[in-house]
Amino acid sequence: MAKSEDEKNQGTPGTQANAEAPAAAAQPAQQRPQIEIDDSHASAAYANFCRVTGTPEELILDFGLNPQPFGIPKEAIPITHRLIVNFYTAKRMLQALSLTVQRQEATFGVLETDVQKRVMPSARRPANQPQA
Repeated sequence: MAKSEDEKNQGTPGTQANAEAPAAAAQPAQQRPQIEIDDSHASAAYANFCRVTGTPEELILDFGLNPQPFGIPKEAIPITHRLIVNFYTAKRMLQALSLTVQRQEATFGVLETDVQKRVMPSARRPANQPQA
């Protein structure tokens, strides 16, 4: 992951970041440090099913693709990925996901999780009822 100019200049003698150090020390730190990651070996997968189980020490998230997303599946849902995390990581993930969904809804509108409420009204209307 490439570092920004501000990150590169931090701690370098004669930079603006160094000149503002005393002022920054007086203010509480509001930015988290940037953590460099290597995602070159990460695999991406789509999942429309998630099962949450766990133990007193860890949370287990199973992800898979449900070929029949409406109603009760007739066949077992194949689990393709399992994520095991401790509850501290789970709580941080919950906060990050919550913030991300809030931003999405603020930009694009509320995400309705009830499928029946998302179905187009014309699709729910009885066949003998005229359109408005």
